[in-house]
Amino acid sequence: MGILKIVLLVFLVITSLLLTLFILLHKGRGGGLSDMFGGGVTSSLGSSGVAERNLNRITIGVSLVWFASIVGLGLVERFATV
Repeated sequence: MGILKIVLLVFLVITSLLLTLFILLHKGRGGGLSDMFGGGVTSSLGSSGVAERNLNRITIGVSLVWFASIVGLGLVERFATV
């Protein structure tokens, strides 16, 4: 069980960092943190509808892996033998 726990922890750390990055890459919808990080500046990458849709799909996929790793870690902790 030790190796499975380490693998799930690595997935959790990697997906947490990726989720932070992908969420910050999304186009801002108004005021807030997105404007503070340069969301008010228009760019050619943010204006593409296809790029935004693909970013949404990637973010959802990474979030599902993140959620599965949290559930897996919880199950490993719950049913681990001492």
